[in-house]
Amino acid sequence: MQEADFQFWRKWLSWANGLIIVIGLMVAFAGNSIFFELHNQYTREVFFQGAEFTGEVLALKNWLFGIIGGTIVGFHVLMLLISENAFKNKETWAYQALWLGLLSWFVIDSSISIYYEAIHNVLLINVFALVLIGLPLVITRGAFKH
Repeated sequence: MQEADFQFWRKWLSWANGLIIVIGLMVAFAGNSIFFELHNQYTREVFFQGAEFTGEVLALKNWLFGIIGGTIVGFHVLMLLISENAFKNKETWAYQALWLGLLSWFVIDSSISIYYEAIHNVLLINVFALVLIGLPLVITRGAFKH
């Protein structure tokens, strides 16, 4: 892999994580906004037969979105810092850590979502993030072989 190609995909990885950090902040602080209306609509359909959230349920949802958003931000800040440092220097552990972090999240989150029939979470959130972050990891794989 040419160095310019590697740097393109490394920057993609960094920008993708930066984008997901912004999304995490939106989850935490704007989870009821138009940006999440489709996700919220499907959640109401799956768990509440389409009924609006009661005040108590909305408070619980907002709290959960707050801590989920914070977790998203923290995870992707870490991925961004790895991308901008050890991954940039082609340290094998960084490549492996990014894959292990991404796949462990994806498998656990998606499995639980499927178990509870919240397929919308897998399709709207998880697959999007997996492709966005996984694509540069797949493409740069050869740069980490010694």
